[in-house]
Amino acid sequence: MNISRRWLNTFFDMELPDAEALSAALTFHAFEIESVEKYSSQTAVSDEVLDVKVTPNRGHDCLSHRGIAKELSAILRIPFAPKKDPLTRTADLSRKTDAVRVEIEDAKLCRRYVAGYVRGVKVDQSPEWLRQALEAVGQRSINNVVDATNFVMFDMGQPLHAFDAAKLGSLAIGVRRAREGETMEALDTKVYSLTPADLVITAGGSTVGIAGVKGGMATGIDERTTDIVIESANFDGVSVRKTAAALKLRTDASQRFEQVLSPDLAAIGMRQVIDLIASIAGGEVEGFVDEYPTRPERRDISVSLEQINDTLGTSLSEDDIGDVFTRLGFPYIVNGGAFTVTPPFERLDLAIPQDLIEEVARIVGYDLVPSEALPAFSRRPEVNPNFYAAEKIREELVSEGYSEVCTSVFADVGERVVANKVDSVRPYLRANLTDGLTAALEKNMRNKDLLGLSEVKVFEIGTVWSGGQERMMLGTADSSGAREAPLPISGDTISRYGGFGVSTAERYQPFSKYPYTVRDIALWVAEGTSAEDVLSVIRAHAGDLLARSEQFDEFKKGDKVSYAFRLVFQSFEKTLTDEEVNAIMMHVHAAAAEKEWVVR
Repeated sequence: MNISRRWLNTFFDMELPDAEALSAALTFHAFEIESVEKYSSQTAVSDEVLDVKVTPNRGHDCLSHRGIAKELSAILRIPFAPKKDPLTRTADLSRKTDAVRVEIEDAKLCRRYVAGYVRGVKVDQSPEWLRQALEAVGQRSINNVVDATNFVMFDMGQPLHAFDAAKLGSLAIGVRRAREGETMEALDTKVYSLTPADLVITAGGSTVGIAGVKGGMATGIDERTTDIVIESANFDGVSVRKTAAALKLRTDASQRFEQVLSPDLAAIGMRQVIDLIASIAGGEVEGFVDEYPTRPERRDISVSLEQINDTLGTSLSEDDIGDVFTRLGFPYIVNGGAFTVTPPFERLDLAIPQDLIEEVARIVGYDLVPSEALPAFSRRPEVNPNFYAAEKIREELVSEGYSEVCTSVFADVGERVVANKVDSVRPYLRANLTDGLTAALEKNMRNKDLLGLSEVKVFEIGTVWSGGQERMMLGTADSSGAREAPLPISGDTISRYGGFGVSTAERYQPFSKYPYTVRDIALWVAEGTSAEDVLSVIRAHAGDLLARSEQFDEFKKGDKVSYAFRLVFQSFEKTLTDEEVNAIMMHVHAAAAEKEWVVR
């Protein structure tokens, strides 16, 4: 996420250090910094922008300037200004309206939906400060209403959306699963086909938004808009992620919902955006509707001083730990060396004592946690018989020219049905390895000439489900057929696969996705001419499309020798035509004629 240093400064009463210092602080205590860039607007306002790689466990609170500012406050011991923190402001939604109604079909998919109704706004260009703030983090200014919703999202992390109330058709808003075959034209002007797996926002019998992902074009804000309905909701992260992935439509909003947000943010985000719109677009708030079916439980977490020091190998005092929790803004009480912490509502990652221990470690600094050598292992480690057998047989088979393959564990038939099928084609777990190995053998036989192999030999070590049991098996397949045996394998069984050999493996090369073409050529040459001499001439005139060449026959007659070669042609760019390969062979024939070699 792009983070503006100027924007971060709005959360403090004092000037922050430069971007390089902020980058170092975050890197060693919180998140990796991808880059630091200078930014200048047309009005010569300069800024520094940090590209922060927020880890998935902190996406719920740190995909925002407020979240990063809170981290820097704790790390750098810079006081966070409470009056500038949107999450400490009162989210007053007491003014209700009967003009707007909200109905949630499934509270598991939408834990909260706050709708704010504002009339008489004037849609216009955003003020300069707002345009600059959004442009600094890579966002295009649209208009003052839309920019306000985007600003609040990047400021404190709650996605919002504004509908043109006059275009909704009805102020009765629904949150439901899409109907099969339902479509919607989104604000990006693309039409998306929806399924019951997708959650949508409806009004007036039409779909007006893809929940947590994108709003609809039909209800977009433009210069003629005067009345708006603002959405500040809390959608299920898994549902949003699946929809965004299926539609190939990942947005800033969906990215935040995917990380799971606290439902409490919805009210705070609504209050903040309403106040911002009033200041830059005017209008009068008619009221709010707050559908909040299930409120999450708040639970305290307890951890002792002894637990913290034993886990980290430190000797921190009660004051040291208390200082960390205070810097992080965690309310706590301490009694007899035990800390009871009340996590802030937005810190959904804090659930067990170990989470608090990790917070202590990173704020104190990992570099200050002492390192100690691990004690010697008290007993000889046991060798897993299956692992030992698998590694031994794998080494032996590879030395004998076998190639290891991994075939699918799913099959058309079997004894055990898969509850959550990967696809509807193969609903069973495999009962043997031989079926998959046979199919792999047949598929690879087609590339035998290209690979320069006289025989294709494959093996697999994997799990099968048969006879009511789950077992590890070894399977092989070659020209003599396919067979399998259970692991661990006895020495007698291993010996049946052959002993150690000298591997003929060469270097690995990329594989072309286009088919190859084979041509054979046989030449009469004078006695004393070696096969390698002939092959070098052929290779020199066959060009770059010659993928492989080898001798496969030789016999003498009088003072002449006949050599036969197999030539394999292949392109990395296209499928070769017969005409193209024939032209190459004509060059080879011409070169042979110059040497007075006769093509048979």
